[in-house]
Amino acid sequence: MAIGAALFILPLGVLFFCSGLIVNIIQAICFVFIRPLSKSTYRKINRQLAELLWLELVWVFDWWAGVQIKVFADKETLCLMGKEHALVICNHRSDIDWLVGWVLAQRSGCLGSTLAVMKKSSKFLPVIGWSMWFSEYLFLQRSWAKDENTLKYGIQRLKDFPRPFWLALFVEGTRFTLAKLSAAQEYAASQGLAIPRNVLIPRTKGFVSAVSNMRSFVPAIYDVTLAIPKSSPPPTMLNLFKGKSSVVHIHVKRHLMKELPETDDGVAQWCKDIFVAKDALLDKHKVEDTFSDQELQDLGRPKKSLVVVTSWACLLIFGALKFLQRSSFLSSRKGIAFAVSSLAVCHTPDAHLDSIFSVRALNNCQSCRSKVQAQRKTFRDRR
Repeated sequence: MAIGAALFILPLGVLFFCSGLIVNIIQAICFVFIRPLSKSTYRKINRQLAELLWLELVWVFDWWAGVQIKVFADKETLCLMGKEHALVICNHRSDIDWLVGWVLAQRSGCLGSTLAVMKKSSKFLPVIGWSMWFSEYLFLQRSWAKDENTLKYGIQRLKDFPRPFWLALFVEGTRFTLAKLSAAQEYAASQGLAIPRNVLIPRTKGFVSAVSNMRSFVPAIYDVTLAIPKSSPPPTMLNLFKGKSSVVHIHVKRHLMKELPETDDGVAQWCKDIFVAKDALLDKHKVEDTFSDQELQDLGRPKKSLVVVTSWACLLIFGALKFLQRSSFLSSRKGIAFAVSSLAVCHTPDAHLDSIFSVRALNNCQSCRSKVQAQRKTFRDRR
């Protein structure tokens, strides 16, 4: 399984990096030449470009690992998702919560215009970080003195966003661990707050600022709660690459922005109350292994990510073959043997890897040797 995961990660990494660089270059060209003329046009184009990249990761989730997404929401909320601006708050349980959000956004039709509040260091990551920067993600330094204005101006820039967007904000500030839970429980006890069991205490400054600056043009807040059934393994990034299937339960509750308190203190308390309710909801989920207060919605598994990944793979393989054809790589015996063995590895199950990796076995195969000789002669004639 480890070999299989490695053989999957390597070509996928090459595919994602190469296709990502292509997307980044087009994004940069659009940023320089189109954005100064029309920011709206730039955003519409960039939305499609970003989606082409994010769909590759959605494919890993949907088609390689086969993770099942079960969404619990009322029909009104389901109908509005992807059709309106929204601030999304969620508990932060694992290292792929952001990817679960992307999958939900893709089901709702707004993957390319889904944004998030991220650490500043994230924007320097090759391909993915650069694409986030072109897509107007908000990058903070985790210092409120510096981040207050960054968050304010970043949100205000979204007022004229041409398509419905989601802005994701993990108000806990960090991923849930038992050590962090213990620290949160000690703090809650010392402050006379409700003792959390499944979530951390939210950091409300960023949330209050977001609500204050979004009231005029964002109609709703999506309160999202993630939970994993007892029988399902945790959907970590490593498990995804290994192809291990999991089940993720997503509970979505829509709140109208206009119904929130008017004062900053009131908004902060509202956020804390939401997480107390979220904690109780997760307690109930532990017992029932489901979210029984909402209807289970069937969102299906769209084939768009499968089509996109297949198209990217065909495009890059075609380009690589054209490059090799024009170079002298395939004119040598070692080059041809390497190409044939590489193709064999890509299409051979793990149980036969040892025989494929053996160059001696390839040389002893009469049919393979004759094909290689014929191909060598063809390239020699062309030269």
